[in-house]
Amino acid sequence: MAGTLTGGEPAVASGPRPVPAAVRTALYAAGVVARRLLLLAVLLAAVFAAVELLPGDAATATSERGETAADLAARRRLLGLDRPVAERFWDWMTGLPTGDLGTSARGEPVAGLLAHPFPNTLLLGGLALLVTLVVSVALGCWAAARPGGGVDRTVSASATGILALPEFVVAVALVLVFALWTDWLPAVTLTDADGSPASWRMLVLPVLALAVPQIGWNTRIVRAALADEAKAPHIETAVLDGLPRHRVLTHHLLPGALPTVAAGIATSTGMLLGGAVVVETIFNYPGIGSVLSGAVTDRDSPVIAGVVAVTGAVITGVLLLADLVRAWASGGRT
Repeated sequence: MAGTLTGGEPAVASGPRPVPAAVRTALYAAGVVARRLLLLAVLLAAVFAAVELLPGDAATATSERGETAADLAARRRLLGLDRPVAERFWDWMTGLPTGDLGTSARGEPVAGLLAHPFPNTLLLGGLALLVTLVVSVALGCWAAARPGGGVDRTVSASATGILALPEFVVAVALVLVFALWTDWLPAVTLTDADGSPASWRMLVLPVLALAVPQIGWNTRIVRAALADEAKAPHIETAVLDGLPRHRVLTHHLLPGALPTVAAGIATSTGMLLGGAVVVETIFNYPGIGSVLSGAVTDRDSPVIAGVVAVTGAVITGVLLLADLVRAWASGGRT
């Protein structure tokens, strides 16, 4: 108003400055991590409570023949089992920020127990995830190239049937075909002195056993995402402009379907790490499956919680990466 009375230009009110995209992304990522870490803490508390409900305890499970009641009582005091479970859980949680995963019922540091098996499981899961990504995207694109055709129907039906197969069924079938009947690949995993698989051939069957069900799941996701994206106006424009089918698929359809595909692959990470416990047992693979199995037998809360914590951290990281990819593919909108 003052500008108008003096004959000058009207004052222009300046609104709040827009938040930079990098800051928005960082705040979004921090919020996602905080929520998932809270969920992981609840899950870890449930692990301690569930182990407490199992019959027996770590002192009894790890006791030796001939131990007296006094020996068991002393062992319980040594393991802290005479304290409330909430107090033991809090002590264990306070060590997490420093990387201290506690001590097992047999007196070994949990971090040391997982030092070799967990990288082996990550290798197995990472290879299975890579195979899942490559094959499912290829099959989904192949089916979407001619919607409603014979290839589309065959791929869709096969994917539906495959995703219904649990990992142990796939693993047993692979062992029968490729190990027992043809003797092409080993049925069990032999290890080197450092605990890693002795040969790449020993990874083939475990990787396939993990990947096959996820290939079925993600092929359907890719196919559905491409079908939805094909309805977008810019896709119709590209087709009417006479662009080759493969160029429309690779330069227009796939980029638009990327957020959905990334979400599907990220979801598969949790399924792969969960299925790895079963597959590792079948193939005698030196991963966290054997560690977790022994910990359940020993009623060993710190080891079970340690496995859940490191696995949950990996899944949280992959899901966060998928969220960021989706945000980037959507133009930075979070």
